[in-house]
Amino acid sequence: MLVDTSVRLPDKAALVPAGDGAAWTYWELAARASAVARGLASLGVTPGDRVALAAGNSPEFAAAYFGILLGRAVVVPLNTMLTPEEMAQVLEDSGAEVVLGAGPAASSAAEAAARVPTVKHVFGDGEWPGGEGPFDIVDGDPSDLAVLSYTSGTTGEAKGVMLSHGNLVSNVEQQMAIPKETVGESDVLFMGLPMFHIFGLNVTLALLVKNGATGILIDRFDPVPAFRTIVDKKATVLFGAPTMYLAMVNTPGVEQYDLSSVRLAVSGAAPLAPEVLTAFTGVTGVNIYEGYGLTETSPALMSCLMASAPRSGSVGMPLEGIEVRLLDESGSEVALGDPGEVVVRGPNVFAGYWKRPEATAEVLRDGWLHTGDIAVRDEEGFFYLVDRKRDLIIVSGFNVFPSEVETALMTDPRVAEAAVVGVPHTYTGEAVKAYVVLVHGADATPEELSEGCKALLARFKCPESIEIVDGFEHLANGKILKRALG
Repeated sequence: MLVDTSVRLPDKAALVPAGDGAAWTYWELAARASAVARGLASLGVTPGDRVALAAGNSPEFAAAYFGILLGRAVVVPLNTMLTPEEMAQVLEDSGAEVVLGAGPAASSAAEAAARVPTVKHVFGDGEWPGGEGPFDIVDGDPSDLAVLSYTSGTTGEAKGVMLSHGNLVSNVEQQMAIPKETVGESDVLFMGLPMFHIFGLNVTLALLVKNGATGILIDRFDPVPAFRTIVDKKATVLFGAPTMYLAMVNTPGVEQYDLSSVRLAVSGAAPLAPEVLTAFTGVTGVNIYEGYGLTETSPALMSCLMASAPRSGSVGMPLEGIEVRLLDESGSEVALGDPGEVVVRGPNVFAGYWKRPEATAEVLRDGWLHTGDIAVRDEEGFFYLVDRKRDLIIVSGFNVFPSEVETALMTDPRVAEAAVVGVPHTYTGEAVKAYVVLVHGADATPEELSEGCKALLARFKCPESIEIVDGFEHLANGKILKRALG
């Protein structure tokens, strides 16, 4: 897609950093991507090899992403909010031998790589491998692995979601087939979603490049600078998470900003509260179209853009070529209006979890992905998410599995037991809350335990609050009865 667009629109601005950063044209982006591909090849990187990428929203991220794919290697995007220890776990599990870093994340990635003996090459700002001359796209099959995206998922520890070239391209085509135009060549996209996240990667960035639009890169979202950027750059399309829209409507003096250039706002990654949609439309006159997807589905599954107008509380209807069933506990389809687990099939559904056949078999059965999400469908075909089957917590669109937070808490010798649950949060949708039982005779404050977590976990995974309790109610199998908490 990048090569085609760079030939069609060589001088068109592709990516523009917010502020005073210079714009990259499509030709420059393609040239830099080709240089990365040549540089990686000179290091001995071959198709199928994993290359980790640690960078914020920047033209360099896009150049590295497409450069890795040009040579048919596999991109391992690193969440820039992870600690070096967490990054090291991803590097070790993926078997990445090369790490490309840029911006503040480069130092964390380098520290992580130093802990993993299999990493052979680490590059930071201004040190990326490159080379002169033409570079031909390496031939391959649509089933070839393209991206290994790590997620806490729905069943436990972080797992690498294997997304093929075919998965990614099919989902772009599915989004392009949406009746209401999402992105066109004349659009200016506000890119506030992190590109290491699949929503930012294969919705925002992919639609941008496919259509030859211009993207305004926001590395760290803050509502006031965001408003100024939208006004100054005359952004036409906003892609964001509910927390972004909530912050925008709660900004004092929001009415003073001229947002008349915006024609479309899209929300995903977490449920959007109906009151946020109403408030945003009231302030801007623009509807927010909510959608639903998973890393495992590349990611888009459903969208309110499939209808003429958004439906409050609904995630919309399935995209073209995606089959959806709602099943009960016995595996039978539920009656209309009854809740059931969302089970999907389509060309955008992932190939499985990296080196985890059992976890793959648990969610992929006879070609159908069992999402673990519970939804209902109304008579008009709109879907509404009502629950999650498992304990996954979603904080600002990022997955947090309770077990990893509980493990971090248990590293403190003063902690005898820990239980973590998700609780509603006005800004982040959900927040992490921990309940802790101390070892007999031990003394610790919630603040001390929280500091211990911050040394081991990304900030978004750390408990918003910690409550020290005398004991837990347990099930017969010894597990903590979490529904009794609170």
